[in-house]
Amino acid sequence: MGEIHSYERQQFEKLFKQEKIDRFDDRFKVLEAFLKNDEHITVKALAEILKDKKLPLSEEFIKETLELMCLFGFAQKNRFKNGDIYYEHRRLGQHHDHMICTKCGKIIEFVNDQLEQVQSQVASGFGFHMLQHRMEIYGICGNCLKSREQYMPLLSAKQGERVVIKDFIGGNKARMRLSSMGLRIGDELEVVTNHGQGQLVVAVDFQRYVFGRGMSQKIIVQQVEQTGKNS
Repeated sequence: MGEIHSYERQQFEKLFKQEKIDRFDDRFKVLEAFLKNDEHITVKALAEILKDKKLPLSEEFIKETLELMCLFGFAQKNRFKNGDIYYEHRRLGQHHDHMICTKCGKIIEFVNDQLEQVQSQVASGFGFHMLQHRMEIYGICGNCLKSREQYMPLLSAKQGERVVIKDFIGGNKARMRLSSMGLRIGDELEVVTNHGQGQLVVAVDFQRYVFGRGMSQKIIVQQVEQTGKNS
């Protein structure tokens, strides 16, 4: 890895000076801090690292430098579903995909040769010449699963998650309303949308249900993976 970083530094100096990019010394400092960080990183986080090193460069300058690094192939950026833009190393000739935890935001890189072969076969089957691709898998990481309560209100379930109704709380009125909608304890739900604000949409089989956030607090659920279907 040290040899790769050394080569990247040489290439950076050659290309940036060749293209007469201004403030080279400051931009090289951004590269140095970026290469020493193996995680996906935001402009703000990189600015904090530089500040801790007594190199207080503006976020605007750091972003501009990272964009130039993307242009010249030293970095690449991703905007995952949480909306933040993350920059990561771009290692020539290498490819990886991502798993993103929707609870803590952790980003896990992975490589699976069998998956790559299947994607190529699928593209070829459609007569499609694939140039590039990316896969993003959203879910809940192992650490977050371990720390999660066994039972939770539906409001806490993540979009795309499958859960089983374990209880209704909130008194007879709430129970009667849910019963009149056709929902029962033991029903398996798929969380269709839950954006952290506004209404929440779930599906039971092919039927959609819309809940306000107050009602979503009164439906107690458990992950399907932990209980088995309709257990």
